[in-house]
Amino acid sequence: MEKTQKLWMIFSGALFGAFAVLLVRFGNPANMGLCIACFIRDIAGSMKLHQAGVVQYLRPEIVGLVLGAFIMAVANKEYHAQGGSSPVTRFVLGIFVMIGALMFLGCPLRMVLRLAGGDLNAVVGLLGFTAGILLGVFFLQKGFSLKRTYQQSGFEGSMITIVLVGLFVLSLVAPLLFARSETGPGSMAAPWLLALGVGLIIGAVAHKTRLCMVGGIRDVVLFRDFHLLTGFLSILVVATLANLLNGSFHLGWVNQPVAFQNFTWNFLGMALVGFGSALLGGCPLRQLILAGAGNSDSAITILGLLVGAAICHNFGLASSLAGPTMAGKIAVGIGLISTLIIALVNTYRRP
Repeated sequence: MEKTQKLWMIFSGALFGAFAVLLVRFGNPANMGLCIACFIRDIAGSMKLHQAGVVQYLRPEIVGLVLGAFIMAVANKEYHAQGGSSPVTRFVLGIFVMIGALMFLGCPLRMVLRLAGGDLNAVVGLLGFTAGILLGVFFLQKGFSLKRTYQQSGFEGSMITIVLVGLFVLSLVAPLLFARSETGPGSMAAPWLLALGVGLIIGAVAHKTRLCMVGGIRDVVLFRDFHLLTGFLSILVVATLANLLNGSFHLGWVNQPVAFQNFTWNFLGMALVGFGSALLGGCPLRQLILAGAGNSDSAITILGLLVGAAICHNFGLASSLAGPTMAGKIAVGIGLISTLIIALVNTYRRP
């Protein structure tokens, strides 16, 4: 059984890596075949929650991930509608995780895909991400908790899936209701049927394997268990090989797609992502999969990510090829301090 689970994890990582490069081949931005933070940001733009014209598109991959997890959970009788564990705190942490991700210009999944494309700036992001997770693990070991969840109705648990599917269908039948980039990353997209299909497959597989990079690093530190981390190593290996075969591997620090060279803020941005995600119990990808399987706490976190993306672009917090903004630096600093306060309050307060 254990060997079968390990093979499934390696297979799922290989599938992720291959599909990510395939999506780039068919139109997605370079080193961004799948990026949860970037794609949620694009969805926020498509809904006109921000006015950054270069990042506006209702990405089918996100819809597919949630719907695929939902279908797999129902099929395997693993769908459990539950929630009520500090929803406002989770919403706020979701905002801070997005602020950190848009400082770095990518989520943990894109960090691995940037590494697979030869972007050495992602090594700095990985160091920061790991440091943030280690800080989160410290509080977990000390008893950090956002308290218990409660059983909810199936309708409540499926609400985020219904809303995302509804928005996607509406974008097909009434596209003028949504904003769509004409230039920039938001204008670069694989055909929607391919993007949706990839999302469905990966969502289903990610539910089955519980793939999560935060969980992978956390489990190595706490339990010396490398099972979850194996999946991301598989993504890295397969995506690197695919990029080499595709001629899209470019090793170096400069002239990398949608990236900038700044050790400090690449590190701190991903440190905030790692810290916040460790407290939330999973990376942005894992939150999407949990939401599809009925966890309304993860759905609240996704809403936090969505609002966080809008805040970043409405208030000039997101980085660009030119590097981080001063407002973005201040926001990451506030995010780290606020996340530390949340960790302290939920670890040492008396019940």
